[in-house]
Amino acid sequence: MQDIEYRPAEEIKAFQEELLRQNIAYLAQNSPYYKRLFKAYDIDPHRICHLEDLELIPFTEKKDLQLFNEDFRCCPKDKIIDYITTSGTLGDPVTFGCTEKDLQRLAYNEKKSFACAGLRPGNIMQLMTTMDKRFMAGLAYFLGIRELGASIIRVGNGIPELQWDTIRRLKPDTLMCVPSFILHLLDYAEAHGIDYRASSVKRIIGIGEGLREQDFSLNLLGRRIRERWDVELFATYSSTEMGATFSECPHGLGGHVHPELIIVEIIGEDGLPVPDGETGEIVVTTLGVEAMPLLRFRTGDVAAKITEPCPCGRHAYRLTPIIGRKHNMIKLKGTTLYPPAINDVLEGTPYVAAYVVTASTGDAGTDEVSVKVACKGNPDFDVVKDLKDRFRARIRVAPQIELASAEEVRQANFPGTARKPVKFIDLRKK
Repeated sequence: MQDIEYRPAEEIKAFQEELLRQNIAYLAQNSPYYKRLFKAYDIDPHRICHLEDLELIPFTEKKDLQLFNEDFRCCPKDKIIDYITTSGTLGDPVTFGCTEKDLQRLAYNEKKSFACAGLRPGNIMQLMTTMDKRFMAGLAYFLGIRELGASIIRVGNGIPELQWDTIRRLKPDTLMCVPSFILHLLDYAEAHGIDYRASSVKRIIGIGEGLREQDFSLNLLGRRIRERWDVELFATYSSTEMGATFSECPHGLGGHVHPELIIVEIIGEDGLPVPDGETGEIVVTTLGVEAMPLLRFRTGDVAAKITEPCPCGRHAYRLTPIIGRKHNMIKLKGTTLYPPAINDVLEGTPYVAAYVVTASTGDAGTDEVSVKVACKGNPDFDVVKDLKDRFRARIRVAPQIELASAEEVRQANFPGTARKPVKFIDLRKK
């Protein structure tokens, strides 16, 4: 049978509605949280038959998962074979359990995502993310590559010397990592006489950071990588809560949804769906999850849905690059922006070695933004003035700039038990 992603849009919708009905029936029978919610709001599960009927159901938010974590579990505890926690980007981490069926679903999801990015049996991928620290992503990637029939090298994050030694010895054609780490890899290669342009690497799949603008052109980070290294770049979007990945195909025109795994709504400030093509908050309903399925979960991420067929032949909708997190929106000197726009300027500045961005509330109750920057070497020009000029040219306003040592910034990037670099700190009064 042809992959559902290539079927006409009306068939995809009917397919998803059948899965939705099964999902609602499963929650009504097995979820303590959703049983309580259906009763409190007088919702008849049998009435939820079409995608439009989802509007009858209240949203699930991160705070619900934090307050009632155990009530979301739909299976006996002894069926859980793997425990995961979220990264805590929007607050305290949330625990998720996965059954064998859930891990198979994860593998299937990543298999399809890697295939979308062009991987096939015979490819070798070097994985530069952790598989420990209760992290879902690394495990999902490992399971997906196995399911695909390609090869994987589990190197983990950091340590440029080990990464280059692995590339030299095992000759992977694909790297999977946080994109900004590639710039550190290239700096290390140039400092140590490594001819990276002659390496086996042809493709980089990025996680956790954007590589494209809303018009799908490469952003500053993406351009800096491509200017130095002629490789294919693929951006992805995923989260622990939705257990699904939106991966670009070689056309680079948005992240493809897998209709059998997830339903996506895009909502406006009023909580109602916005027209296709307009930006709003991403809301997801998971399909096929056994342990902890979610219904209308507000991700906090902002993007738009694209419904036109992709040149690759897939008819399922896609998501534009993530603009930012709704809760992290900043109003700086009258200009509305999201942290990724600030990050993009800094990632695109060659002499910036590391940075951390902090948002706070000023005496007048307005948003203030300061950036602590560590530089490479000792620039012989006014770094603060140059950075402010770069910000004004790119986002029209400039934050406060403070120069700091690499160690000071590193401590801010890796506080306590953080599993991912912390580049944005929000100290604003909510």
